[in-house]
Amino acid sequence: MRVAFVGKGGAGKSAIAGVVARLLARQGEDVLAVDSDPLPGLSISLGLGVVDAAIPSDAVEEKAEGEPGPRFRLRQGLTAFDALRDYALPAPDGVRFLQFGKTRASGAPLMRSQWAFRQILDGLPPETPTIIGDLPGGTRQPFFGWAGYADTVVVVTPPTSAGLLSARRLAKLAATDAAPNRIVAVISQARDDGDTERVRRRTGLDVVGSVPWDEHVLAAEREGRSVLDAAPDAPAVTAIVTLTERLAARQTTPVLAELQGGGR
Repeated sequence: MRVAFVGKGGAGKSAIAGVVARLLARQGEDVLAVDSDPLPGLSISLGLGVVDAAIPSDAVEEKAEGEPGPRFRLRQGLTAFDALRDYALPAPDGVRFLQFGKTRASGAPLMRSQWAFRQILDGLPPETPTIIGDLPGGTRQPFFGWAGYADTVVVVTPPTSAGLLSARRLAKLAATDAAPNRIVAVISQARDDGDTERVRRRTGLDVVGSVPWDEHVLAAEREGRSVLDAAPDAPAVTAIVTLTERLAARQTTPVLAELQGGGR
């Protein structure tokens, strides 16, 4: 299973992705959590706090002029599995964590780290490991390179006008050739029973989970902790347990739900 979470900034995608990764690891999965968002998030929800460690720029080398393919490749002798061994960080519950770097880095080193990140993911076989990813916030990145490893993209959206507009745009982009096999929605910060139908109607996406508004999540984030550690019995955690079970059972719709008739 390879799942990438995306949504507008503040939607809660990192908090959900981190808990899903750890729950899957507790079930015996070999889980690699990957963060391509240049702002801190996934490392905190995994229980690592803020992590600045990046893939070193010398993990890749520039191809010779005229050589086909991407500009950079993993340096000679370094396989994707070697890179995971050398650069992935251990996280709670046996999860491994990989990120390309944060916004304080810039210029050529960050660019090379980004290329290394993508080359590592491209070099892994489809069967293993299970990958849970946190994508950059916004409406374009998931379908233009950063989610190439994912067979499922989960759009995390609060049931607000801004959140629904962002989710609707993501749903439309899913009709492109670069789209993953499956795109679904998860409601974050849900407050009433009508939110599921509202999100389904406004986005055209199959809604596979709903995570309620929960002060425990905010309290954990203030402390720089995972809600799974700070409040393991919180309503949000209970909802993410159900979501994880659904994703693991592949109970999501395999194709994009029909967009015709959806609200604007």
